[in-house]
Amino acid sequence: MKKIKLGYVPTRRSIFSAPDAVKYRRLTADRLTELGIDFVDITDINEEGLLYDDQDVEKIAEKFEKEGVDGLMLAHCNFGTEYVCARLAKRLGLPVLLWGPLDERPEPNGERLRDTQCGLFATGKVLRRFRVPFTYLTNCRLSDPVFERGVRDFLAVCNVVKTFKNIRILQISTRPFDFWTTMCNEGELLEKFNIQLSPIPMTELIEEIKAVKEEKTKLNEMLDVIHETMEVQIKENEVENVATLAAAMKNLVEKYGCQAAAIQCWNALQTEIGIMPCAANAILNEEGIPVVCETDIHGAVTALLVEAAGMGEVRSFFADWTIRHPDLDNGELLQHCGPWPVSVAAEKPKLTYPLAFDHPGSLTAEAKHGDVTLCRFDGDNGEYSLLLGRAKGVDGPKGMGTYLWVEVENIKRLEAKIVEGPYIHHCVGIHKDVVPVLYEACKYIGVAPDLYDPIEEEVKAYLRGE
Repeated sequence: MKKIKLGYVPTRRSIFSAPDAVKYRRLTADRLTELGIDFVDITDINEEGLLYDDQDVEKIAEKFEKEGVDGLMLAHCNFGTEYVCARLAKRLGLPVLLWGPLDERPEPNGERLRDTQCGLFATGKVLRRFRVPFTYLTNCRLSDPVFERGVRDFLAVCNVVKTFKNIRILQISTRPFDFWTTMCNEGELLEKFNIQLSPIPMTELIEEIKAVKEEKTKLNEMLDVIHETMEVQIKENEVENVATLAAAMKNLVEKYGCQAAAIQCWNALQTEIGIMPCAANAILNEEGIPVVCETDIHGAVTALLVEAAGMGEVRSFFADWTIRHPDLDNGELLQHCGPWPVSVAAEKPKLTYPLAFDHPGSLTAEAKHGDVTLCRFDGDNGEYSLLLGRAKGVDGPKGMGTYLWVEVENIKRLEAKIVEGPYIHHCVGIHKDVVPVLYEACKYIGVAPDLYDPIEEEVKAYLRGE
């Protein structure tokens, strides 16, 4: 599971009870510790460990930068001081969680100690004035289940944002000529999002393959993985080529400081080493290094976002939307030649031949059923969005490659979304509901969320804590 570090910023305002603010500063810190949250406190900034003085903003910012925090939690322990919260948030440019503990019953004489909710209203407005996007966690008790859920979801949002702002993708060769759908604007991705590509020619991959075969250690490690996790139905020299390719791609991903790769999977590679790369892709996908097909850069970005939203707890899979289900009105086949990680499979995958190609090296297995999130980052004409929604795995006819029949709420609506764009026939799935996390993360990364079902109010209600 990915670890995200939270900058814990409890705040108060002078006209409300300082002792009660200090009390809730401590109680909140204790609860975060109890939940196993990795956070950086500000107890060394002033005697109270609270933000209320403008003179402390830069000290806190410098400390958080030194500690490498990934997001801020503005905990309003009483009303809070909205403008210093906004100045700190603006200074750091990180995702912001705005929250405060529910107020107690007023004193018998009518006195109120904290007025936390009122302060949240104020800070929300001032953050907007500063053009600081923020996530609101409803005014609740520390013991309420929604508190833990909201904090953990925010950590996942931070993970998506952190991932998106530091993407570097290994591009292995050009896109296949016939795949005009997978073209991308490399300069625009860099200018708009800091998404960097590391393009290499196929010859560099082949040279790395030769080096792996000569060195043998990593080749043997990959062979062990294959024989432990796959039912081998191809020749041993072909298996060796699969293992070598996996090791070579991993070496190049590490050499260029990348987090994912996109490969021209046919047909130059087959001329050179006589196999499809699907099973090699699957091995790296299982290790949390997404490798996508047909040099689909936007697909690699999607895989990184989905994996980040899932906090690395489960693996994602890269798929084609292919055909409608023959028996279910809202069913669809998700399939690809065989690059899905083995942990996604409902059975031990077979290492064999793919659909439509005469070279070995792909996996065949049906994926596990259950609830899945489906997602696609894409764009054209300077505008980018994130198609996302839910589906469930269902029974269907036997398939080839790695595949999963799914059912959605309205296949015609989804179909129109994909055709009308800016999307293509590729998506990424994951066996986890990460729709709210991805939806919320979009406000921080400059990408428009695009839900293919009309569930926006449901998602917002979830994020509000309903």
